[in-house]
Amino acid sequence: MSMFSTGLLVLTSPLQTLPLRIAPVLSSAAQLVERTLYVHLHPGLNLSSGSQPRPVFIPPVVDLSTLITRLYNNAADVCGHLDVRVLLTNMRAQPTACSETTSPNCPFPTPQPLFHCPEVVLTDFAPQDPHQSHQVKQCLEKYTGHCYVCTPGISSVLLHPQLVKLLENRDAPKDDEGPKAEPMETYSDVVVGGTFDRLHGAHKTLLSISCLLANRRFVIGVCDQAMLKKKVLKELIEPYFKRVQRLREFLQDTKPSLQVEIVPLEDPFGVSIVDPLLKCIVVSEETRKGGEAVNKKRVENGLQLLVLHEIQLLKDAHHDEIEEEKISSSSLRSRLLGTLLTPPKDPSHLPPTPYVIGLTGGSGSGKSSIAKQLEVLGAVRIDCDKLGHEVYQFGTEAYHKVLRVFGSEILNEDKTINRRALGAKVFENQERLKCLTDIVWPEIALLVKQTINQAREEGKEVCVVDAAVLLEAGWTDLVHEVWVTIIPEEEAVVRITERDGISTEDALRRLQSQWSNSKQVKHANVVLSTLWEPEVTRKQVLKAWNLLQKRIQQKKEG
Repeated sequence: MSMFSTGLLVLTSPLQTLPLRIAPVLSSAAQLVERTLYVHLHPGLNLSSGSQPRPVFIPPVVDLSTLITRLYNNAADVCGHLDVRVLLTNMRAQPTACSETTSPNCPFPTPQPLFHCPEVVLTDFAPQDPHQSHQVKQCLEKYTGHCYVCTPGISSVLLHPQLVKLLENRDAPKDDEGPKAEPMETYSDVVVGGTFDRLHGAHKTLLSISCLLANRRFVIGVCDQAMLKKKVLKELIEPYFKRVQRLREFLQDTKPSLQVEIVPLEDPFGVSIVDPLLKCIVVSEETRKGGEAVNKKRVENGLQLLVLHEIQLLKDAHHDEIEEEKISSSSLRSRLLGTLLTPPKDPSHLPPTPYVIGLTGGSGSGKSSIAKQLEVLGAVRIDCDKLGHEVYQFGTEAYHKVLRVFGSEILNEDKTINRRALGAKVFENQERLKCLTDIVWPEIALLVKQTINQAREEGKEVCVVDAAVLLEAGWTDLVHEVWVTIIPEEEAVVRITERDGISTEDALRRLQSQWSNSKQVKHANVVLSTLWEPEVTRKQVLKAWNLLQKRIQQKKEG
């Protein structure tokens, strides 16, 4: 059967048996859908009764919250490539069925448009009689069309035959097992806060349960600038507008009836301590203390305490040694290290071989250790620091130009340039420094080109230009890709002071005279970090190298 970009999964199993079936159902759905999978819950829906069923309101009960958590947990585990979204339009404390004429109690007075139009509808419904399959499919298509705007002539698939096989070796739940339908307390106005970087299953669980709890308004505080400073790999966090856009899209699909307000969070409290209408704050085990701090501030402000609704964090079945056990944005960001974040610019002005990587990073970032590892893997390493020494040598073009501009007092007794004396002349003098770099950088670039040409003659495949000033000097025209290595500023300070025996102030001054991590990352095709143990860096470099080899191979074949 062909693959579909977007699918809608209608789950009809009773709430008691559904948790057991979720993983097999999602596995089956993932064989047919490749991008977005919407999930519509209607426990007990009968698609073979002879009369056309209508959507009804499902009351929010505690086991729905458990089910949604389980669903997103299983989705992260068995179909991580899919954007799974549980739709909650029909969740409301008003379990009245739709009448034939549209009543105010109908969850779908008109079909709801979704951001991605479903091309196929899937269901776990099991017809008693296999001969009813065609009738059930027709019934399913009509039901779906009543709820959502779908692709004309939408296909339908009954997952039942596959599920029977997948469930064969599992124990069926006994009637007395399974959660009781305990009503869920709901609130007019609910608030939640977070970074919401690269919207993942744990975010979706938090947002979905908040949508179940909220009857009228849902307020979301999204971390901005000041709140991102301490985040792991903060340079890879998506821009604020992009995170907000994803949230809006997800919530518009999930529960369009809610009044959603998204506000920037510049401190740990935001609007939660000043909005008198708020009734409930949704927290995780990890953020419960933050919720308690919010209530303390509300009391100081003469406001009503918020109900703290705590949810469980999703476990990440795929986490490694540097990642958290829970599904988290920082783990997802660490998985981006070594991968191609943005496609390389047009390289048509460069010869295709050797393929040239420009490797850069701030002082103390571990750039040179990565360059050496790439050399071991087979790259030709071009050390620009070394070439910098060469251009100053007695008798070179740069030597004479530097002497003319800075005077003979920068020479040693043997007529070689005293780099320390020269450094003192340009120290904290931007004009003089530019004068020096205008002389030296073009000369280094010439030596880089010569080394690349030599590597080509020797039949080498890859060169790595190891250059701290790659971006500042404008050498990106010499390379096919830019790789940037980053570590937090405080870690860089520790490394520089230990390595060079200078004061913390001098180390900070050195870092602040260079481009910031964020500025460098904006120009990067690949980002690496040496923040963790050497073995972690080695794995990152190997991953980056293997992916690079694939790209080079594709270029050859293309």
